[in-house]
Amino acid sequence: MSEARHRRIESEIQRVLAGLIAREVKDPRVGNVTITAVSVAPDMGTARVYFTPFASRVPPERVRSALTHAASFLRGELGRRLSLRYAPRLSFVFDDGIAGAARLTSLIDRAVAADRAGHAPEEPAAPAAGPPADSAAAAGTATPDPQR
Repeated sequence: MSEARHRRIESEIQRVLAGLIAREVKDPRVGNVTITAVSVAPDMGTARVYFTPFASRVPPERVRSALTHAASFLRGELGRRLSLRYAPRLSFVFDDGIAGAARLTSLIDRAVAADRAGHAPEEPAAPAAGPPADSAAAAGTATPDPQR
């Protein structure tokens, strides 16, 4: 199977599973789940489905357990909707990439805040008003500069 077809099948599985989980799975442990990626084995026998609970108070392990419980239903519907002769077995994996990115962003924000607190500028830069001679020249009452 070509690599382009393989990627297309993965994206179609991701799209269909996202819709099925959102509309058909009634388990309250699942809640709002985002399917972040799907990785299908070259023989199309298994598919690893990466998910992230979205604004859920349920721990990811319980969400994974609920998705695993619904895997046979999801597999059957996936085969029907994509007209696959053999639908891959689904295994669900918690994708902690988003949580890791949020943690790194938080660390960077704290480091920047600590750096600013330790090296605070003396005064914020204000727009220059110009020397008094310039303001007098602008007013039309320029006096000759004795140092010139």
